[in-house]
Amino acid sequence: MNIFLGELLGTAALILFGNGVVAGALLKASKAENAGWMVITAGWAFAVFVGIVVAKACGSAAAYLNPAFAIGMAIRHGDWTGIPQAIAGELLGAMLGAALVFLHYLPHWRGTADPAIKRAAFCTAPALRDVKANLMSEIIGTFALTFAIGAMFSPAVAPHGMADGVAPYLVAVIVWAIGLSLGGTTGYAINPARDLGPRIAHALLPIPGKGDSDWRYAPVPVLGPVIGAALAGLALSRIGA
Repeated sequence: MNIFLGELLGTAALILFGNGVVAGALLKASKAENAGWMVITAGWAFAVFVGIVVAKACGSAAAYLNPAFAIGMAIRHGDWTGIPQAIAGELLGAMLGAALVFLHYLPHWRGTADPAIKRAAFCTAPALRDVKANLMSEIIGTFALTFAIGAMFSPAVAPHGMADGVAPYLVAVIVWAIGLSLGGTTGYAINPARDLGPRIAHALLPIPGKGDSDWRYAPVPVLGPVIGAALAGLALSRIGA
């Protein structure tokens, strides 16, 4: 049960801070409006740090925060213990975090005319819509995430283990690097719960003039990350990292 609670609260924190920075940078009359990509990528990196710390403190030692990453690590280690509970907690936590962002920016939704901007504060959308290219971007980005984190914890890099207090900072740096280098194509979901949970929340919440939730694109940020993380997990297991 602890892993479920830890992943739920950790992912809620991840989305509160991550989608919160997007909302702040995009919604009308926000003091952070037009803050730009650097602020968004940095905010998401800090969100990952906060999410990991919260997840660990609340009972999830693994602090996956990401169903795709959890699957990748299960493949790497050949151990699926707790993975279903973690994924359930992550999806519900992402919905909770998105609802908190909605409440926090409550007066700003009505003042923002463009439905796509409102939706962007919840879930991702590609810069150029091409399903094959978008799927490939999510596969590459999530492979990079999973492989880099796996390598960081490998005996070759940390022969005496990685200190728990240091690891969240380093994971946040990896996420920041992915956002800066690879995020411009699809908005770097690299996490099925991060996209699907808030997309469901977008569909359910009474957001003024919100438009549709773009369900035609929704499979891409779910399938791409799962494929990318699974491939990274296989690669890590093969090289013994």
